[in-house]
Amino acid sequence: MTKRIIPCLDTTFNEQGKAVVVKGIEFEQLRYAGDPVELAERYDAQGADELVFLDISASYEGRDMMISTVKKIAEQVSIPLCVGGGIKSIEDFEKVFDAGADKVGINTAAVKNPDLIKEAAEKFGDRIVVAIDCKRKFEDVEDKTLVQLEDGKSAWYDVVIYGGREYTGIDAIRWAKQVQALGAAEILLTSKDRDGTTDGYDIPITKRIAEAVDIPVIASGGAGNIDHMYEAFVNGADACLAASIFHFGTYTVGQIKDYLREKGISIRL
Repeated sequence: MTKRIIPCLDTTFNEQGKAVVVKGIEFEQLRYAGDPVELAERYDAQGADELVFLDISASYEGRDMMISTVKKIAEQVSIPLCVGGGIKSIEDFEKVFDAGADKVGINTAAVKNPDLIKEAAEKFGDRIVVAIDCKRKFEDVEDKTLVQLEDGKSAWYDVVIYGGREYTGIDAIRWAKQVQALGAAEILLTSKDRDGTTDGYDIPITKRIAEAVDIPVIASGGAGNIDHMYEAFVNGADACLAASIFHFGTYTVGQIKDYLREKGISIRL
C-alpha cells in the first residue's frame, strides 16, 4: 500500500468576486496563497498523487460551490481531483462529478444528514470522502472517547462544522466509525487545533481514528516539515494533505517524496 501526498487548495471568493486560494490558522486569519488553477497545474507537474479542492465558505455562506473553477482545474490536471464545500444533495454531487471531479467530499451536510453519505455511496460507489474537522475538548463529559495527548493529559475530540465555526458535541472517533458504516470510502481528518500552525499533525487523533476504521485516513492540519508527514504515516495515516509548505515554497512534492522514500515509506513515483 503506497502512501499519498496531497496538496490542498482552500478556496474562497475575494472582495472582487475572484476565486482565490487562501491559508489560515485554525480556520481563521486567512491570507492569499495564489490562483487555484495555477497552483493545481504546479502540483500536478511536481508529481502530487491527488489534489483536494475545498470551497471553504460555501456551506457557511449558504451558496452553491464554485463549479466553474472546478471545471477549469479538472481540464488542466491529470491526477485525481477531490472536491468539497457546499455539497448538500445528490444533485450537488452530480454537478461536481459532471464538472470533472474524481471524488467528492462532504462535511457539514454529512453531519446534518448522515443518510446523505449512504445515498451518495450507493449511487457513486467508492468516490465519496467524508471530511471530519475536530477540536480538542478538555471538559469531563460523560460518554465521550478520551484520547491521551502528547503531554499525558486526555481530551475528547468534538466534530466542528461550517468551516470550524460551529461545535456539534459529536465524538470524532465514533463519528468516524459511523461514516465508514454508512459507506464513506475515505476520511479526510483535520484537527482545528493544528490547522495552519506548522506544528505538525495531530497525531493522537490521527492514530486513534486510523485504528478505529478500515478505510483510508488522510491526515490534515499542521504540516510544517517533512518529518511531520513521516510521523503521520508511521502512525496510521494513508495519505498526508498539506497546504502552506507547498503554497509558500517550503518544499516541492518531489522533495518530500524523495525524503520519505529514503526513510522507508512506500511512496508512489
